[in-house]
Amino acid sequence: MTKAEKKLLTIFNDLDKDDCNSLLSYAEFLLEKAKKEGRFVEVSIEPMDIPRPSEERVVAAIKRLSATFPMLKKDSMLNETAALMTEHLIQGRATVEVIDELEILFQNRYKVFCEQSTDKTMDNE
Repeated sequence: MTKAEKKLLTIFNDLDKDDCNSLLSYAEFLLEKAKKEGRFVEVSIEPMDIPRPSEERVVAAIKRLSATFPMLKKDSMLNETAALMTEHLIQGRATVEVIDELEILFQNRYKVFCEQSTDKTMDNE
């Protein structure tokens, strides 16, 4: 969660019910405005079906996985992907092994994303 998200959540939790509803209404207004102005691109919560090629470089795998899972925040995965890339480039770790771990990393992050989405849905009911 980013600093802005944490701050917004803190503010939201400190408000009474009426003000929470006002804040949600305003957020929905801003979202609709952004959509109308073309500043919002809706991202599917379902992964894209992009098959893994038989021969692939690590950088290409990262790009493929990023396209496969467009709903994931890549900045939160930067340290882990960079570490795997370093192991490949500097330490000579096998390409296939690194790509296998990248696949696991993205799949695990997607599972967490789904769990958090389910939690948010349940909270809103």
